[in-house]
Amino acid sequence: MSDIEIHDDRARGRLEAYVDGDVVGHIVYLELGSPRRALVPVHTIVDPAHEGQGIAGSLARELYAIARREGVPVAPLCPYVTKWAERHRDEAPAATPELIQAAKRFATAHPERW
Repeated sequence: MSDIEIHDDRARGRLEAYVDGDVVGHIVYLELGSPRRALVPVHTIVDPAHEGQGIAGSLARELYAIARREGVPVAPLCPYVTKWAERHRDEAPAATPELIQAAKRFATAHPERW
């Protein structure tokens, strides 16, 4: 398999994985502003032809790396990212229950963003 390249399209709220120039997967995420700034992944999709190749894990890892560089937490609502974070606590610090609840309220109030 070719190398996976990951690009953050912040304006669209998409972290995209490319293989040989083609988008093969992405995480849709929101930016929460209150009670504090956080990245909120809501959905992960990988092209069926590329499943099982580490695409989703690479996307989740990069999302947490971006959050770390920006000094913000991740409040995962996406089931895949939530499970990935549970398996990679060294890379994915847990969000507080209050932050998760705020993320849920924000995502519910703004479905047009994802």
